[in-house]
Amino acid sequence: MSFSMRTNGKLLLTGEYFVTEGAVALALPTKLGQTLDVQPTKENNQLSWKSYNPENEIWFQATYELPGMKIIDSKGDGHKEIAESLQNTLRQAQALNPDFLRAGNSFEAKSVLEFSRSWGLGSSSTLITMIAEWSQTDPFQLLKRTFGGSGYDIVAATAKGPMLFQKFNGKNRWEKSGFNPEFKKNLYFVYLEKKQNTREALVYFMVSTPEERGLPLPRITQITHDIAQYTNNLKDFNELIAEHEDLVKSVIKQPRAKELYFNDFWGEVKSLGGWGGDFVLVTSNKSEEETKAYFEAKGFDTIFKYDELIKEY
Repeated sequence: MSFSMRTNGKLLLTGEYFVTEGAVALALPTKLGQTLDVQPTKENNQLSWKSYNPENEIWFQATYELPGMKIIDSKGDGHKEIAESLQNTLRQAQALNPDFLRAGNSFEAKSVLEFSRSWGLGSSSTLITMIAEWSQTDPFQLLKRTFGGSGYDIVAATAKGPMLFQKFNGKNRWEKSGFNPEFKKNLYFVYLEKKQNTREALVYFMVSTPEERGLPLPRITQITHDIAQYTNNLKDFNELIAEHEDLVKSVIKQPRAKELYFNDFWGEVKSLGGWGGDFVLVTSNKSEEETKAYFEAKGFDTIFKYDELIKEY
C-alpha cells in the first residue's frame, strides 16, 4: 500500500514548438527533481496531501474524500486552483484504473520539490509521472487527459541522461542520446526570472499555418542530430543553436532572448522550451567569474553550470 518514487526535472535543448509537429527533440533530464511518498493511514476514506518546497516548507496542502476525490479543505498560495488541478489528475488516474484510491482506504501523500516552482523544470510532469506509477497507469495517457503536451518531459522524468524524443504517427518514441559535449565548461543555464506557461507559449506557434510549421521540420530534426552526435567544438555548436533560434523565430514571430536581454553578450543564447521565460542556455568562452558577472549585472542571479544541473549517463 506504500509508494515512493523520485523523478527528474527537464530542459528541452532542441525542438521546442516543433516537437509537437513530429521533429526530433533533444531532452535533458536535470539533477533536480521531485519526490512522492505515500503511506496508508487510519483515517476513514481520506487522502491527505502535503507539498513541500526545497526549503522543506509546506506550500500547498489539501484533504480529499475517497473515492470521489471531493475536496474537504485546502491551504496555500493559489490553493483552490491547485487543489482542483490535483483533484482532476487523481480522478483521471481513477478513470484509467478504477482500482486506484477505492473506498475503504486512506493515505497520506508527501511531495517534495527540489527546485523552485517558478523555474519551469517540470513540477507538473514529474508529478504526473509519479502519480501514473502509483496508480499503475500509462503516464502519456494521464498527461493527455490533464496538462497535455508532447510527452518529452515524461521521458525525461525517468531518464538517466540525455534523450532523443519524437512523436511519430501518433506514438511516442525515444532513445538514449550520446550528447556529451567536450565544451561543457562553456555551457551555462540562466533563469530569466519569468515563469512560462507552455500552453500560452504554443499560441504563437499554432497561429502560424501548417505550411509555415512544416517547412523547418526537417532542418530542426537535422540540427538536433548534429548537436547530439557530431558537435565537438563550441564554434559549430554556436552556429547550430543560432540557426535553430532563427528557424523558430521565423515561425512564431517573436524576438530571440538574446535580442531582448543580452544583445551585447559575446556568446550565444538559446531558449529552452517556450520562448519568453524559464531557462536559457548560454555559451561563453570567457571565465566562469566573468560570465556570471555579466548576467548578474543585468539582474539574472540564478545561473547553473552544465555539470551542476544536467544528469549524464
